[in-house]
Amino acid sequence: MFDPASQSSKDMSSKEWRLIEKLLHKSLSEQSRSRRWGIFFKLLTFAYLFGVLWMFHPSSWDMSIPLDEAGKAHTAIVQVNGEIAEDTEANASNIGEGLRHAFAAKNSKAVLLSINSPGGSPVQSDLVYKEIRRLRQVYPDKKIYAAITDMGASGAYYIASATDEIYAAPASIVGSIGVISPGFGFTGLIEKLGIERRVISAGEDKAMLDPFSPVNPQEADHFQALLKEVHQQFIDAVKQGRGARLVDDPKIFSGLFWTGERAKKLGLVDGLASPGQVARDVIKADVVVDYTAKADPFDRLVSRFGASLSAGMMSALNQGVMR
Repeated sequence: MFDPASQSSKDMSSKEWRLIEKLLHKSLSEQSRSRRWGIFFKLLTFAYLFGVLWMFHPSSWDMSIPLDEAGKAHTAIVQVNGEIAEDTEANASNIGEGLRHAFAAKNSKAVLLSINSPGGSPVQSDLVYKEIRRLRQVYPDKKIYAAITDMGASGAYYIASATDEIYAAPASIVGSIGVISPGFGFTGLIEKLGIERRVISAGEDKAMLDPFSPVNPQEADHFQALLKEVHQQFIDAVKQGRGARLVDDPKIFSGLFWTGERAKKLGLVDGLASPGQVARDVIKADVVVDYTAKADPFDRLVSRFGASLSAGMMSALNQGVMR
């Protein structure tokens, strides 16, 4: 039986739901529009900053005249700062690039390595060492000096030993001619915690020196032999570079380090001086030009801008606002 009151109630309910749907749809549309405008203004801001930085980027300046073109004699400096590793600015590629430009500069009287580093990768250090030796043969009339400021230890001294002469500050840290591979052992800890260690490998020595397993004497001997081999390479390089200037003292190659003043007595350095003093008093060219190869800040900014832009676009796509 038809009930007018019931039908009227249903019609009202249907209208209310349609109204609610319209309100929700409108609200979502407004949110989507707001997000799109937000993204647009963010991109506009990035573009504005990009343009400003481009205007002030050194490569766009025409007023500066390279010192080398001005015909002035100078000391060509290359800096080695921080850890020497492939993923740092003090890597063999960057240092080598700077050295090649420094040696090739027609008005550079000599090359100066300014060192403040605790060392790092023996591979990266050896690559730089060999590049210095090669460049000394290519440019026999141009000397290269090393000046250690706060620290020139381990791989940093490895590099320095390839130069013609080494200078250091009296209180600097010099030496540490050794090789180390630190690690930890957790066997007692996992036993206390009731943890079972499970390692599956193909090759009986593939899991060598696993920190969660007891030390295997044969594996330890093998690794010790590797370290001794690298250490001997280090010793040979220093002896080749320093020659008869080194004092006959086995402690030099024990991994110990000394002040610059003590290092001079041991023959590890030739004198006590800062980079500025070496340029002024030894090279006699107190005008210094820095040839250190560094990542361009503008390129880093562009890279970060691209990453931010991509992240913003992906976020917008994931939220379904860019259709």
